[in-house]
Amino acid sequence: MGGGSSNDSDDGMVSGINVTPLVDVTLVLLIIFMVTARIIVSQSLPMDLPKAAQGQQIQLVFGVELHSNGDILVDNKRIQNDEAVFPLAKEAFTKNSDLRAVIRADTAVQHGRVIRVLDLLKQAGISKIAFGVSAVPPEPGAVAPKDAPAPTPVDVKP
Repeated sequence: MGGGSSNDSDDGMVSGINVTPLVDVTLVLLIIFMVTARIIVSQSLPMDLPKAAQGQQIQLVFGVELHSNGDILVDNKRIQNDEAVFPLAKEAFTKNSDLRAVIRADTAVQHGRVIRVLDLLKQAGISKIAFGVSAVPPEPGAVAPKDAPAPTPVDVKP
């Protein structure tokens, strides 16, 4: 009869729950949530910042340069070896906990040396680390990521 029950005393009462409408409503709500979450995340507000002739960038950068001849410079000052990066980085990090480090290395510098300096910076507590590169035009036929903004050349100066 009505609910698939073999008991005839119910006379038309549904004794089971039909979950198909519940699943349909849940899936529609999930799709709406996914679409609106993507819209919310991708929105950005244009900013009209005040202009000044004597402005400064407030973000501090700890610059490390590795040269192919073995020289290493920290904030444009030559140091004796790679291990000397640690105390300088530790001191700079204690002064500013929002410190960012940029490692610039010649293409001929060994990979292990770059990783060693990266490890020393992490041991000093610096977790915001970037690698300095020179901007080059993209390869012909290269496809940019769909969600990424158009690349703009940025020159980070320590």
